Parts: sequence; structure tokens; C-alpha cells
Amino acid sequence: MVSLDQFDLALIAALQADGRSTHQQLAERVHLSPSQVGRRLARLEADGVITGYRVSLSTQALGLGVQVFISVKLAHHGDTIIERFSEEILLLEEVQECYSVAGEADYLIRVVVPDLPTLADFTMKRLMRVPGVESVRSNIVLTALKCEGALPLSHLR
Repeated sequence: MVSLDQFDLALIAALQADGRSTHQQLAERVHLSPSQVGRRLARLEADGVITGYRVSLSTQALGLGVQVFISVKLAHHGDTIIERFSEEILLLEEVQECYSVAGEADYLIRVVVPDLPTLADFTMKRLMRVPGVESVRSNIVLTALKCEGALPLSHLR
């Protein structure tokens, strides 16, 4: 774990709130000079604390009205099957996240699609055809109460 001081934590919190902030805006929020902000951000990037910058898009505005969490169970757990599954799942643009998990399922994936017919097509014709997939169990999101939350930083203070 990287050592972070109060200014680093304030910078991270400010960027999580508004990733488009300029160095000047960040400097005003955390009470540093813009050049100090730039140096600190460069260090946080080099240390792997900040892993990238991206835009957050509205699934609804883009016609992706169905979000689903799918539990995937593999037929067996040989290295070849796990590698093939990993390679294939990365190619499916509908898959937003994929986690290897402990429990009844082997993987938990988050998928976004326009509608239920598209979900059925994706599940039956693409996901179920990924090598090694034995079964899937889907949970369709009805309402998103909280998503894309900022990471908690209080344990670092």
C-alpha cells in the first residue's frame, strides 16, 4: 500500500467528485499550488493509485436500458478452460465487469444491453457458447440505488 498524506487524499476525493477538474481548480480545493498538484498527480499515477481517467456515460441515454448480473458456472476448472473463458469474455462488449468469485458460481459478470430480447440473444447465442460455460443464472436490475460510487478513503486518514 502506498503512503498518502492529507493532500493526496484530498486530491483523490476531489478527482472522484469531478474527474475533469483542472490543476488550478484542484489547487483551490486542496490549498496547494497548481504545480504541486501536478507533481502529486504524476506521483499518484506512477505509484498506481490513479489508474486512469474516463468519462462516465448514461446507459439510459444510450439506449442500454437493461443491466444484468450473471453468475457463471464452469463445467470444470482446468487451466485451459479458465484461460479460454477469460479470453472469450474480454471480447464481449456487453460485459462491463467480470470477477472470479468464491461460492456457488465461478464468475460474476455485469452486462448491459438495450432490451430483454437482446439479453436472451446474448445469453443463449454468445455467453452460453463460451468454452467451458456449464450454466448461467441472471439477476436483472430493476432499480439502481447506488452505482459508480467513489471509493471509501476514511480508512486511510
